[in-house]
Amino acid sequence: MPNIFRKLPSVSQLLESPQLKQMVETVNHNVVVEGVRSFLDDLREQVSNAADDVTIPSPQELAERIAEWLKSEEQPYLRPVINGTGIILHTGLGRAPLAASALAAIQEISAGYASVEVDIKTGERGQRIKSVERLLCELTGAQAVAIVNNNAAATMLTLSALAGGKEVIVSRGQLIEIGGSYRLPDVMECSGAKLREVGTTNKTHLADYERAIGDQTGALLKVHPSNFEVVGFTKTVSTKEMVELAVRHSIPMIDDVGSGALIDFSRFGLLNEPMVGDSLKDGADVVLFSGDKLIGGPQCGIVVGKQKYIEKILKSPLMRAMRVDKMTLAALAATLRLYRDPEVAMQEVPILRMLAMPIENLRLRADKIARQIGYLPFIGSCDVVEDQSMLGGGSLPTQKIPTWSISIGPAEQSITKLAGALRVAKPSVIGRVQKERLILDMRTVQPGEDEALVSVFEGLNSN
Repeated sequence: MPNIFRKLPSVSQLLESPQLKQMVETVNHNVVVEGVRSFLDDLREQVSNAADDVTIPSPQELAERIAEWLKSEEQPYLRPVINGTGIILHTGLGRAPLAASALAAIQEISAGYASVEVDIKTGERGQRIKSVERLLCELTGAQAVAIVNNNAAATMLTLSALAGGKEVIVSRGQLIEIGGSYRLPDVMECSGAKLREVGTTNKTHLADYERAIGDQTGALLKVHPSNFEVVGFTKTVSTKEMVELAVRHSIPMIDDVGSGALIDFSRFGLLNEPMVGDSLKDGADVVLFSGDKLIGGPQCGIVVGKQKYIEKILKSPLMRAMRVDKMTLAALAATLRLYRDPEVAMQEVPILRMLAMPIENLRLRADKIARQIGYLPFIGSCDVVEDQSMLGGGSLPTQKIPTWSISIGPAEQSITKLAGALRVAKPSVIGRVQKERLILDMRTVQPGEDEALVSVFEGLNSN
């Protein structure tokens, strides 16, 4: 075994190879040196653990292997993706892409210092929430606003500030679990509030809430079950009815609407998605929702409602731990400005633009791309097919959106290998594999990405 180890080239010898010299120029000398050492250490361990004789690769072959390994290791984990899955708010792909004005705002604000907590008019210390408060109040009818890093944080913070140590009454049919094992009862426990379940999975009546109210009641909570539907023999209590009950007992009524629509999504054929403004009109004291779902802004949790309750939330010790940074505030403010004119928002907010995209436009784009890539030798067949997109992000799970997709069958390689090659390309392309076909939905491929998508396929042909 020691004789085998003597056959291994030294680090300095390997660094003289053309492949690794080039890596030093493009990456970093120290990174390459450490990479070579790490690779050789792993190789020594493999040799030591091998039951049979091991053939040591030549120095040139080792250098090539190390260079390829380093290239792979240096690829950033977070990379741009062309989304061909047909899921508009794809959680794994970062949910909503941002509007151009939001991207510009991030660049402008993050490039230097910004008036995050300084009142420019007075020169005194200000509140960072001011950058979006006026816009949210204008768009929703709220009196005041709080912004945190996501809607789970908004829920925990609100329950802690308004009902910590007390009971919060929730319908059993609304004790949701969403992605990542997020469970409402667990969040409530972390907040310090005590869960009081009422009703049944499919039916909850106003009387169920009323019977549960007592000296220990801190709030009524309504949760929109956005990622599932209960159909058939069902009964839920309206926001207005819950508000009237809460007023009679002098307790706050909290409405977690989830995805947070600022416009009516029925214009896209998507029904039963609650609007933030409607909940406030119905009298909800506090409304919670996400910024990165139906609004199409950056990831954040938004709390809007009555001044006296929002002030309690802003004063909570948890608020500082959950607050957002200047880039999130800049992107959110820029996105909200677009909603001042809904027609402008439809053109500028990417998720709204995707939903409003005419079906004929999608078919024409699919036809063009299919013609451009269908001739490539590694593609056996390339068809344009009618399909269905989904909103995603835990919103409206049973409702589909008509679309056109490209259905690809490889000539010889497996569909798994083709999908894998597209994932590691630049930019990464992710579709969905269905019955040994790769499906690329044109509704989620943004129009400006069509040329890049074709280039990725052409690049695979040259490899």
